[in-house]
Amino acid sequence: MELLTLLIVFVMLVSAISVLLLRNMIAALAATSVVSLALSVIFVLLRAPDVAMTEAAVGAGLSSLILALGLRRLGLWRLDQGGENLLLKHGTKKDDDNG
Repeated sequence: MELLTLLIVFVMLVSAISVLLLRNMIAALAATSVVSLALSVIFVLLRAPDVAMTEAAVGAGLSSLILALGLRRLGLWRLDQGGENLLLKHGTKKDDDNG
């Protein structure tokens, strides 16, 4: 059990550091969700299922949704830095020119 806890803490640390170092905002958002999900697993191991469910729902679910909507609103919801390949863009310039 201690080895599993150490592994989960290691995953949390790697994810938290990667949030700071990643240039891609979508990957940083996914890493943030990993930190919250790993924390909810730790709460399960500590026999606090109510806190674990709350952390999973709010920390990983709702917070990730709010951050994703904020990234989309700011125009940072991109797969690459060039801007050609947008993930959730409703219309591209090529589509707008055709009609």
